[in-house]
Amino acid sequence: MSQQAIYRHLRELRTHLTPPRGFTYPEISDGTFVIMMSPRPRHQVTASDVRDQLVSQLPEGIGAFEATDTDDGALGKLRVPDLIVTAREAMLTDDPLDPRQILLAIEIVSPSNPANDYEAKSRDYPAMGIEHYLILDPRDGTWTYQWDIDRCGGRPAYGNRLHKQPYGTPLAITTDVGTWKLDTSGLPLYSRKDMMLSPEPDGA
Repeated sequence: MSQQAIYRHLRELRTHLTPPRGFTYPEISDGTFVIMMSPRPRHQVTASDVRDQLVSQLPEGIGAFEATDTDDGALGKLRVPDLIVTAREAMLTDDPLDPRQILLAIEIVSPSNPANDYEAKSRDYPAMGIEHYLILDPRDGTWTYQWDIDRCGGRPAYGNRLHKQPYGTPLAITTDVGTWKLDTSGLPLYSRKDMMLSPEPDGA
């Protein structure tokens, strides 16, 4: 069975799937479902705070949207970024969003599977044509920004990367439609409970 046939089969299964309680609808990559735990409240606060900052800077007709299916059938990938910046008109469709219409994808790292954001999506997003990718990590209060897709190496990859910058470090994202600055200094960090760690001993 071809990669495209496997992808079509998984897409069809996904339309009939009811995720278990506490989990999200799956993404699809490399011929498998990728199922994540539902976002923690601090994850959602981060998404809301960042979205509010972006909306105040975006030009008319461009918006910031949460949890939107985006797929590339030729690659056999369906991803659901935590936040995207794209044209409002691009969202007015019954089909998953074309990833090449995304100006910026933002992921907020999950405590349960950080490799999905740092490794898998850092491969998938440039292959899908997403030019700018920002990772916010409430586990340790850092951000990673990748941009400028390099297609010379045989496989698309981000040519530039700022890795693990502490929250509060100045962050500017320059795209074809403008430059957007984000203040990460007030974004929340996960609690030990969020990260499924035991409470610290009294007096620690």
